[in-house]
Amino acid sequence: MGKGKNKGNVYLWTGDGWGKTTSALGVALRAIGHRKKVVVVQFLKGRKNVGEYKSRTKLKPYFEMHQFGRKEFINLKNPSEKDKKLARKGFEFAKQAVKKKKPFLLILDEINIAAASGLLDVDDVIEFLDTVPKTTTVYLTGRYATKKLVERADYATEIRPIKHPPIKGTGKIGIDY
Repeated sequence: MGKGKNKGNVYLWTGDGWGKTTSALGVALRAIGHRKKVVVVQFLKGRKNVGEYKSRTKLKPYFEMHQFGRKEFINLKNPSEKDKKLARKGFEFAKQAVKKKKPFLLILDEINIAAASGLLDVDDVIEFLDTVPKTTTVYLTGRYATKKLVERADYATEIRPIKHPPIKGTGKIGIDY
């Protein structure tokens, strides 16, 4: 587990079911209710019309959300250089946020899939987790969490669909996005 500075404070949510980001945002809401600072870094996401992004201004000064992705879905088997650059930019932002903003909760949304697809190096992510102060809890979300990330996490949860009808169009505003 490396230096273990953040032992006990790394939560990982993965799996094919819906609710990984939603779970992390639920914990964010709890923290905000206690006037704790929350920083969300979204990898692979760049859509500004989603509810969680729109709410960021309403939850100030305790909540920040920063997106490092495109509006479109990316080819995970062959990500572009632009996608890699955006992921690295988001990762560097997360490192600086921990140092400068000292959040109570840092949510690295979709970092699991960013690492699994090669947009970020898994070992770099683990090294970073080991440097995060004990005062910051880290939530990792996204499908395809690597074995190394699951092993590094103190808590790991897999979300799987039991009943999941197909969504026509873009889903329900306020529920699905």
